[in-house]
Amino acid sequence: MGGPELENLINHFAKLPGLGPRSARRIVLKLLRERETRLLPLAEAIRAAAQTVRNCSVCGNLDSCDNSGRESRICVVETVADLWALERALIYRGAYHVLGGSLSALAGRGPEDLAIASLLARIAAAPPEEIILAMPATVDGAATGHYLAEKIKSVADIPISRLAQGVPMGGALEVLDEGTLATALRARRLA
Repeated sequence: MGGPELENLINHFAKLPGLGPRSARRIVLKLLRERETRLLPLAEAIRAAAQTVRNCSVCGNLDSCDNSGRESRICVVETVADLWALERALIYRGAYHVLGGSLSALAGRGPEDLAIASLLARIAAAPPEEIILAMPATVDGAATGHYLAEKIKSVADIPISRLAQGVPMGGALEVLDEGTLATALRARRLA
């Protein structure tokens, strides 16, 4: 097939989310066919990102955060990917705090493994108008949200909200599970 360098490159691409060995081979072949216009600029961009991109010491986002012009709210998320997803919605204009995961007894992740202490210190130093807990609708997400709500209440008397859950846009009721339907009914609002 190819030398060890080629196989090594293919193996690295194959480990990326959404890619397998076949997709990785196609990508590597495309990059090598267009070495000057694709491979070398990609290699330089990867090197530059590896040397300069860091997590913000305040919020946990990649690079430093600029909260000027943002509302006095903090939306707490598990990952940077969650933060980016919320930003794409173009509706939230507050600050963020990235935990770096969720509490999970099975995975052995406790409060000390997440950026909870820095969140509490941030809230104590400058209490925001509101905390939004944007945890996923999983057992670990619910446990993390509950734990955070209790900890935040012990630090500051500020409103704490959670993301609504229920029927997705375009979702047909007949295909939804009972838990989603029950949550949607409990979280209903006036029309």
